[in-house]
Amino acid sequence: MTTCSIRRAAAALAALLPFAVFTAAHADIGDYEFQLVQTDVNQGGALIAVRLLDKRSGEAVSDAVIFATRLDMAPDGMPTMTAPLDALPSTEPGVYRFKTKLTMAGAWRLSLAAKVQGESGTLESRLILKAVP
Repeated sequence: MTTCSIRRAAAALAALLPFAVFTAAHADIGDYEFQLVQTDVNQGGALIAVRLLDKRSGEAVSDAVIFATRLDMAPDGMPTMTAPLDALPSTEPGVYRFKTKLTMAGAWRLSLAAKVQGESGTLESRLILKAVP
């Protein structure tokens, strides 16, 4: 191989290197967030829906695995006041639904932990909703 050929090959490789690094980059777990579909829900039997978004594109993410949930009244100073959460089937891509029974009106904290397919780390989120009579 001649010196000229080596220089051309090196130049071609240098030109492609930024693209190789860009395409190999993965998202950070911080690039995702849960958002409440509604912040106010009915006291008593209630449906809670959250949307998982990729903050970079604004697109919904539908393949996450939510493995930990908790609903409590910590925002109103009662973290031991909890309510059960039952997962429901999704009716819309990227929306995760839960059924619960909120025994008191007031502020409730929904805590979620999830794995996003293809990403390392755990997405943890704490969302505040309001139960209204």
